[in-house]
Amino acid sequence: MDNDGQKKFMHLPEREIPVFSEVDVLVCGGGPAGIGAALAAARNGASVLLIEQRGYLGGMATVANVPAFCPYTDHEKPVIRGIGLEILEDMKGRMEVGFQEEWRGELDWVPIQAEVLKLLLDEKMQEAGVSLLFHTFIGDVIEQNGMVDAVIIHNKTGTQAVKAKIYIDATSDADLVYHAGGQLTQGGDEGELQPGTMCFMLHNLDRKRFLAHVDEYGVDLKHAINKAKSEGTLNVVRDWAGISWLNDQTAGFNFGHIFGIDGSKTEDLTHGAIAGRALVNHITEWLRTHIAGFEQAFLSLTGEQVGIRETRRIVGDYVLTSDDFQGCRSFPDDIARNAYFIDLHMANAQSGMTMVHLPPGQSHGIPYRSLLPVGIENVIVAGKCISTDRATQGATRVMPNCFAMGEAAGTAGAMVSKQGLNSSRSIDVKQLQAQLLRQGAWLGEAFNEA
Repeated sequence: MDNDGQKKFMHLPEREIPVFSEVDVLVCGGGPAGIGAALAAARNGASVLLIEQRGYLGGMATVANVPAFCPYTDHEKPVIRGIGLEILEDMKGRMEVGFQEEWRGELDWVPIQAEVLKLLLDEKMQEAGVSLLFHTFIGDVIEQNGMVDAVIIHNKTGTQAVKAKIYIDATSDADLVYHAGGQLTQGGDEGELQPGTMCFMLHNLDRKRFLAHVDEYGVDLKHAINKAKSEGTLNVVRDWAGISWLNDQTAGFNFGHIFGIDGSKTEDLTHGAIAGRALVNHITEWLRTHIAGFEQAFLSLTGEQVGIRETRRIVGDYVLTSDDFQGCRSFPDDIARNAYFIDLHMANAQSGMTMVHLPPGQSHGIPYRSLLPVGIENVIVAGKCISTDRATQGATRVMPNCFAMGEAAGTAGAMVSKQGLNSSRSIDVKQLQAQLLRQGAWLGEAFNEA
């Protein structure tokens, strides 16, 4: 900014940049949506490059240290299957024996061991033949008349271009669509966003001692938190702590909120990291001094970044709404289903939580059209930034759903490239659905039991 508050601009000199790669499918983002997309596209015969900002895959599960996967089931059966269920079960199979015994047969709220997951995902990508490029992010997009011609990437090597037949935006913030000039929306009517959370991990705990006092504290510390808030010894807003036990000495925590964070802005992510680490330190000290079994707690890890629940959403060919959610609506172009509840965290310290649950055994469809950004022909979007209203994004945003949406996007991308098409809208959706069913996806009784 200059002295009168106006933003300054500079002009970059025109230059040629090298083309790093030409592939059938470029997947941008290595979280659950990108993982599902890359594996599905490669397993369906496409050449695939996956770019990721960090040095590993996993998204919020590894980058932000989110301690557990949200439910895979509708309380009666798994609705997230295919690649997402494969990864969950394979991760469980690599955990220590006690963990496997505790979580055998369980598919909801399964704790995440990030290091196990990182290695597992590396191996799956290698087995599928996916090319990986870590420490790389989107810098710009070359687009003409609704067609992306190339994605411009930045990394330690420099600035390069990647050309593909189909591009999958699995960045969680719709970065590719943003740089391509696509239509986007964000937050509520006043731009409000869900808060971030700096998740963390503690060691040297005594789970048995904690459980002996669980009636006093609450399994989610609700009683203890409310008491501490009234006494002024704990500075948090919500009276809840998500605790995911990996063993009797180690647990991951989803505990506390950082308000006013827009995860699509680097300055906000910077503030969130600093404020988040300070809050985690405060919470850890409180746990040591007030909760039985936590007296020797050792803070071993905070997220590489604050966990982000909400940023941009694309405007797609169809906007999935809360009426669709509550009505458990199905669509002729369903490519996944969601049973997770609407889970909107308070936008500020004075507002409340919004939670809307579906009945057991019920779910709603996610149509392929909600993955297609208006005005862009060769991009498919997967993950928490698909085309929904704000309330429904509070349900579809979670990691198991992102695996399923990613698998659909990658399968569609492979179909586009193999059939010599140039538009994500050109494929036969019934063929896409049939292939997803062959891959083990769940699209609802009307599809799976036909």
